[in-house]
Amino acid sequence: MMDETCAAKVEATTEDQPKPKCSCTMARKFVVGGNWKMNGDKKQINEIIGFLKSGPLNQDTEVVVGVPAIYLELVRTCVPASIGVAAQNCYKVPKGAFTGEISPAMIKDVGADWVILGHSERRQIFGESDELIAEKVCHALKSGLKVIACIGETLEEREAGKTEEVVFRQTKAIAAKVNDWSNVVIAYEPVWAIGTGKTATPQQAQDVHKALRQWICENIDAKVGNSIRIQYGGSVTAANCKELASQPDIDGFLVGGASLKPEFVNIVNAKQ
Repeated sequence: MMDETCAAKVEATTEDQPKPKCSCTMARKFVVGGNWKMNGDKKQINEIIGFLKSGPLNQDTEVVVGVPAIYLELVRTCVPASIGVAAQNCYKVPKGAFTGEISPAMIKDVGADWVILGHSERRQIFGESDELIAEKVCHALKSGLKVIACIGETLEEREAGKTEEVVFRQTKAIAAKVNDWSNVVIAYEPVWAIGTGKTATPQQAQDVHKALRQWICENIDAKVGNSIRIQYGGSVTAANCKELASQPDIDGFLVGGASLKPEFVNIVNAKQ
């Protein structure tokens, strides 16, 4: 049975009701995450921490680094306190016979405060369903972690005109189990743009972010839709970050390969 504290009723706005207004101009703190994926050893991590400390990083931007589980405690003790540290995955229960998994309680125990869930690699390679991801998000939030929840369509889905259908479906699954969105950041990552060198144009990305925000306003809550931060992810670099960051509904980035390089500092500073 689903925990009642996690459940949120999601209903479509009926035709005779006015649509809630979404504001792309509402002040939302820019947030940039660096997802290291399965990369890095102690030597490289020290180099990354070195350029993060040297910065300088825009103080008006929230920064989070997504770290392989084995290095979470090391990174938390070495990076400045102003930088959040995220696990790249966790399971949906506190403990048990789940070989190879880690729990939100373990993540918190080593001092980390974020987790990345639903990344396309978890969905595509490891077969994680919308339902499982939603359960993970629910448990992570209940355990006191902040969550970067990833959504996004494949190339085939985009070419079939199903982008909005897919991202709305993925978000609806999470909304069915979450009623407090204050510690959730959504990362829209078109699968076809992750690690491929292809990037959605600023307008393509903005269009999806705007549509998603409107869907949240109409189907979850207008206050949530106006306040929730929606990141863009997919081959973000120092070269394209400023134009992407200028879009009114893009509230940050979830960065892959570039987060391992000094150019990550430039991406963090995209709003300057």
